[in-house]
Amino acid sequence: MNHHHAGLPQAQPSSPSRPRPLSAATREAVERLGPLLPELAEELAALVALPSVAFPGFPEEPVLRAAHATADLLRRSGAADARLLDIPGGYPAVYAEVPGPPGAPTVLLYAHYDVQPAPDDQRWSTDPWTATTGADGRLYGRGAADDKSGVVAHAATLRAFEGRPPVHLKILVEGEEETVSHLGPYVTAHPEMFACDAFVIADLGNVRTGEPALTTALRGTAVCDLTVTALDAPVHSGVFGGPVPDAYLALSRIVASLHDDTGNVVVPGLHHAEWPGADLAADELRAAAGMAEGVEVIGSGTVASHLWARPSASVLGVDVPARDGAPNVLHASVAARISMRVPPGADPARELELLMEHLRAAAPWGVRVEVEPVKTGQPFRADTAHPAFAAAREAMGTAFGRAAGTIGGGGAIGLVATLQSVAPGAGVVLWGAEDMAGARIHAGDESVDLAELARIVTAQTLFLGLLGDAGE
Repeated sequence: MNHHHAGLPQAQPSSPSRPRPLSAATREAVERLGPLLPELAEELAALVALPSVAFPGFPEEPVLRAAHATADLLRRSGAADARLLDIPGGYPAVYAEVPGPPGAPTVLLYAHYDVQPAPDDQRWSTDPWTATTGADGRLYGRGAADDKSGVVAHAATLRAFEGRPPVHLKILVEGEEETVSHLGPYVTAHPEMFACDAFVIADLGNVRTGEPALTTALRGTAVCDLTVTALDAPVHSGVFGGPVPDAYLALSRIVASLHDDTGNVVVPGLHHAEWPGADLAADELRAAAGMAEGVEVIGSGTVASHLWARPSASVLGVDVPARDGAPNVLHASVAARISMRVPPGADPARELELLMEHLRAAAPWGVRVEVEPVKTGQPFRADTAHPAFAAAREAMGTAFGRAAGTIGGGGAIGLVATLQSVAPGAGVVLWGAEDMAGARIHAGDESVDLAELARIVTAQTLFLGLLGDAGE
């Protein structure tokens, strides 16, 4: 079915203290959310128990179980046709359509059910695959925030409207957001499935719980693999150490060339910008990131610019012998995966080429360097003049009881640009329950604040109501 409606009615944002009148159906939907919240936590705990790591080398069975569990949750919540989409080369996505009133706009709700690994060196306080609610009101577990909270938020929104939303809904839950995704080509090949008037990407969060903010920009990604070779084979470090170069030392010098002494990325030609909105306090960043005592915030300029408008460069992994049992030799060849975050306004393919050129040029002592591209992901900048953005801001302000601000997102959601390419006139709303200050996504002790999740579900319910009411 395709209920795509040609554009949204123009809506002016209003103050949270004086919101536009809501229809009786929307008011009733919001009132239903209170009794639904305990169910929300139970559904989230059940999803957390499924270790749906879609990375290569991890078992497939838990990922497929999570896909089926997600489809079942959506069906039980009112999306009768929720089903798995066979994604060539990758894990299935979950897709559903729920019709709304004739002439209503169409909204696509996005989340993902795959999660990051939870290795022992992350030092979890609890079992990452057993949801645990703390005295702080947070539910702990891998994926509790990123992004199974988004999955249950969509299910809860369906339940609030008892499966009869005021707009036409499409729901897309990805299974490979955290790894190399195969969903983009499927979206491009089936544009009619994803045509809509507004996208809601529930895979982000506020800086602090209780302080609403819509994300207006996302950095993209540019990732490559670097291999440094200095010798035909490892040799004794005592016999040859000194005049003979070691591949790992050469790699270290190449990696160090990515930044200046202040911590700014200095790859020539990269796109840089400044964040135009409010800054983020350095002390708040230190606390949110868990920086060790005495460690400095690096780079010049504002924290917000470094997080949301400039490139960053990181070493994601290195292939060298482990310290325990390491042989007493000079390394012949070592490899590393280098990742950049690419700010809005930049072409990630071009930025990746510049990165790879820099790595080759930085090779010391004549060592051989091979650089291979791994992947790129498009950055994104939201159209804040779109009527969907105005409705989202109003809904968020009402749900949180205070005016919603705007922030950037340092992470990447590569599918957003692809989705908008098949619906270029659609507005994009970026929000979620993954607060920067406490969620610890991708790290140990990941968690979601259940009260924050409830506020996001309320905002989403109000948002659909505002769009549906405006279209009447």
